[in-house]
Amino acid sequence: MAAATTRSRRAYNRRVPTLDSVVVAWIVVAVVAAVIEISIPHFGLIFVTAAALAAAGVAYAGFGAILQSAIFIVALGVTFFGLRPRMMANLGSKGVPSRTDTLLGRDGIVTFDIEASVGAGRVNVGGEDWAARSPTPIPAGTRIRVVAADGIVLEVVPA
Repeated sequence: MAAATTRSRRAYNRRVPTLDSVVVAWIVVAVVAAVIEISIPHFGLIFVTAAALAAAGVAYAGFGAILQSAIFIVALGVTFFGLRPRMMANLGSKGVPSRTDTLLGRDGIVTFDIEASVGAGRVNVGGEDWAARSPTPIPAGTRIRVVAADGIVLEVVPA
């Protein structure tokens, strides 16, 4: 029986990774990092995935732990500092416009007197009723122009 076990060990192909090999360990690190990145995207662990795959390639080529670790660190640094700024630059858009952004510069009509001292009044702009304020009093029925917005309160001036 011992001779059969020894013979089967000799027939093993060392180029084929097994579950106890370092290559598989690096691939497991890469997959775990990728799954976490997909679950909680924050542009950090995807670089660990890339670096772990690079280290797995070095391990598959038969190099030692020191070179694998060095490649992992270098690949992590290169991908993080080389790719992350480019990826973040593409995400730097203004985002979703607020409901009031489309009203800036539009004309409307005062539906409830705007008191400068209280800072409250109502206007109709684009068929919608909005809270409004103005530095000067504006009586109902006056045409106005929207010059700014503070949350859902429009800043208006006579048109």
